[in-house]
Amino acid sequence: MKLRVGYELRYTFPQATPSIIMLNVHYTRASDLEVPDHIVISPSVPISGYRDGYGNWCSRIVAPAGPVLISSNSTIRDRGFPDPVVADAAQVPVEQLPDEAIVFLLPSRFCDSDKLLDLAWTEFGSAKPGWGRVQAVCDFVHQRITFGYGFARPSRTASEAYQEGQGVCRDYAHLAIAFCRALNIPARYCTGYLGDIGTPPPYPPGDFAAWFEAYLDGRWHTFDPRNHVPRIGRVLIARGRDAADVAIITTFGPNKLESFRVWTDEV
Repeated sequence: MKLRVGYELRYTFPQATPSIIMLNVHYTRASDLEVPDHIVISPSVPISGYRDGYGNWCSRIVAPAGPVLISSNSTIRDRGFPDPVVADAAQVPVEQLPDEAIVFLLPSRFCDSDKLLDLAWTEFGSAKPGWGRVQAVCDFVHQRITFGYGFARPSRTASEAYQEGQGVCRDYAHLAIAFCRALNIPARYCTGYLGDIGTPPPYPPGDFAAWFEAYLDGRWHTFDPRNHVPRIGRVLIARGRDAADVAIITTFGPNKLESFRVWTDEV
């Protein structure tokens, strides 16, 4: 199948503002692009790029003072299958984990797993290690948090999401990641496109989505405690320890987001 993916972000900057944009499709999906996902800035400014420590593509600009439109529109091929379920995937002992997975066991800014250690083992210690334990975490988080865009708060940590019992997709992912790390399961935060293919209408407005990956049986597996079912058409943009590593735009100065539109549509 083919998906049309893209966005239009309208900002107002009171002054020229250095910014980092992380909105290109992840390099692991770049070969699936039929139309390049070039970032278009209006008014036009120079764009330079680099890869961060997690392999994500980052674009640097100096946004000019005044209104600025950041947009992209591209087409990508997708297998059209739901997220794989590998129910017998086993947990890997910490001493056998590859070096690159260790960082995803540690507490991070929003995934404060050290504060949830006792709770994690109380709630999930009896669950079958491996896929069953991660699924138990997702079941718990899905029930614990009430979703609502009005509940969004960019500073909320995983432990605060647990206490408050509300949030948006990033809060579901942060809490599940923190629980997994407390249980010695490497987990990393993911952001990208996720449309409504295969789900019943009515469909909500388009948005970027957050989910996570857990390291089991020698590879990374996708889990989504917000949607809580395997989904079709997931297109990765970036991975990191938590949302702080994969912000769609980081600005080094004040700004106002005037409007926000995202699409992920089957062609």
